[in-house]
Amino acid sequence: MKTMLWNVQRSKQICLVVIAGLCALSVTGELALAAKKDSFRVGVIDPQSVIEKSKAGSRALAGLKEHAQARETVMKNDQKELEKLQEELNSASSTLGDEEKKRRQDRFTQKFQDWQKRGQEFQAELGQKQKELVQEYMKKIQQATSIVAKRHGFDVVIDKGSQTTLKIVLYHRDGLDLTNEVIKEFNKRFK
Repeated sequence: MKTMLWNVQRSKQICLVVIAGLCALSVTGELALAAKKDSFRVGVIDPQSVIEKSKAGSRALAGLKEHAQARETVMKNDQKELEKLQEELNSASSTLGDEEKKRRQDRFTQKFQDWQKRGQEFQAELGQKQKELVQEYMKKIQQATSIVAKRHGFDVVIDKGSQTTLKIVLYHRDGLDLTNEVIKEFNKRFK
C-alpha cells in the first residue's frame, strides 16, 4: 500500500516537472520568436481618454450625464415633497389626535421608503447604463487600436490606465502612447 501511494505521488511530481518544463519551453520559444524579429514594439493607450475625447464617446457620455441629471431632478423634487410633509407633520403634531398623527407618520414613512427605493433603482439603472456604454465603446476602441497598431507595426498595445482608473503602466516613452492616434481613428470609424 505504501509503495502504491509513493508511486502515485512520484507520478504526480514527474507530471508537474514535465508540465513546468513545457511551459518554460513555450515561453522561451515566444521570446526567441520576438528576438528574431528586428524589434518587439509595445504601445500604450488610455481608453478612458478615447471615450472622453472622441466625438461619439463624448456624445454618449453627455447622454448618460443628461439621463443621470433627469433622475437626480426627480429625486430632488421628491425630497422637497418629503421635507414639506415632515414640516407639516411637525407643525401639526400638537393639534392632531393620536390616530391622525399615526396615519400621517405612516404616510410619511411609506413615501420616504418609496423615495429611497427609487433612488436605489436609479443608481442601479445608471450603473447598468454606464457598464453597457463602457462595454460597447471598449469593443470600438479595440478595433481602432488594432488598426493603428498594425499601421505602425506595434506587436502589443497595453491599457495604461488613467487618474480615475487602475494605473497599469507606470512608465512609458512618449512615442509609445497611441491614445491621440486611436482617438483620430475612432473618430474616423465611429461617427
